[in-house]
Amino acid sequence: MKTTWIILLLVCSNIFMTTAWYWHLKPGVGNLPVWKIVLISWGIAFFEYCLTVPANHFGRAWGIGAFQLKIIQEVVTLVVFTFFAIFYLKEPFHWKYLVSFLCILAAVYFAFKK
Repeated sequence: MKTTWIILLLVCSNIFMTTAWYWHLKPGVGNLPVWKIVLISWGIAFFEYCLTVPANHFGRAWGIGAFQLKIIQEVVTLVVFTFFAIFYLKEPFHWKYLVSFLCILAAVYFAFKK
């Protein structure tokens, strides 16, 4: 159950981080000066830190190793980014991305294998 909370915090934090990093790539949005994009992105990223730091802190306290936390984070990042790219940026999803994600899931398996 504790791992579920960690994953939920990481999913929420990744929604903020993905938005902070990529929101301006949508056509028509990127017309702002770069300094404004950076400031807006920093404001969004603040909320990512408010969720990621506790997720990592509690995850470690609850017995999840640092490497395992990072690998969970990377998988969550890919899943969140996939939805963001498809639904917000309207990017196509190719089969080669799915194969790449499966390779990363294999890495997760090995990282958690006892």
